[in-house]
Amino acid sequence: MTTLHMNLGVRGYDIHIGRRLIDKAGEFFNLKRRTFIVTDSGVPKEYAERVAACAEVAKIVTVEEGEGSKSLEVYGRLLKEMAEFGLTRTDCAVAVGGGVVGDLTGFLAASYMRGIDFYNLPTTVLSQVDSSIGGKTAINLSGIKNIVGAFHQPRGVIVDIDTLSTLPKRQVANGLAEALKMSLTSDAELFSLFENEEISDSNIERVITSALKIKKAVVEEDECESGIRKILNFGHTFGHAVEAEEEMHGFYHGECVAIGMLPVSSPEVRARLVPVLKKLGLPCSYGGDIQRALSFISHDKKCDGDKISIVLVNKIGSYEIKKMTVSEFAEMVRNTAFFEV
Repeated sequence: MTTLHMNLGVRGYDIHIGRRLIDKAGEFFNLKRRTFIVTDSGVPKEYAERVAACAEVAKIVTVEEGEGSKSLEVYGRLLKEMAEFGLTRTDCAVAVGGGVVGDLTGFLAASYMRGIDFYNLPTTVLSQVDSSIGGKTAINLSGIKNIVGAFHQPRGVIVDIDTLSTLPKRQVANGLAEALKMSLTSDAELFSLFENEEISDSNIERVITSALKIKKAVVEEDECESGIRKILNFGHTFGHAVEAEEEMHGFYHGECVAIGMLPVSSPEVRARLVPVLKKLGLPCSYGGDIQRALSFISHDKKCDGDKISIVLVNKIGSYEIKKMTVSEFAEMVRNTAFFEV
């Protein structure tokens, strides 16, 4: 087992990475209190039940799988269930599932009684490498992803590699897209692993740990995304636009990020990136409505008036953050041949 510590002063916490860790939730999390556990219909029921078995008093709530659960309606319903369960400021919430469950549960914890403790047990590659740490919590509104939310750091995170065994291959690739993203901006050695090895059960823990170390370092330097943390948005500006154009079904989030990385990579980087995307089973072309997708960019949280901060990768392992107008970025996307099928 590997334990990383997020150095954020009083908001710091441990991230435990390894196998057969769910049943140790009571050792890593303070569950000797009322514990509100949120999971979704796509997660094996036993995961939440095993966490509940470690708690003094627990309630498990299951939401529907998918982005539709990150809504005001579901958020309001769960707040009522938290109150009916009798949660107080000294109690806690635990997310057991992917990024949707983590984002939703974190926002519930951030806002219930002005903030209660929150623990995260991510069960997908995507959530393990990315959304499980860093404190970003959110729900969607009017088709705009993560537009309502708060920074609320978890009190602890368990990354149990064994939970990935039930994931379809496409979901694994979906998560690896985020790790690949981090390698392009920050870790040429990790990119070489993607380039030269097949990602399998034997090395996926190494990939996840490497990605978490990158994100940990970035969050420690810039907790609330006022500077360097913007590099974690590499591929997300057009990626989120594609996701919105697809009305949050069709492509998965990581698949959208894969598409989004292409126009912001130099031709030299793109030449090495496309074969890796193909090897992982990720898309490297987009046949959707480019113009409609671009129309969503003005709603992006990274927009400042007509300007937007774009992360560019001209050399693997390094990055540049550049301010450009929305129209300049749209022209960059249109000039990239990745959308031709």
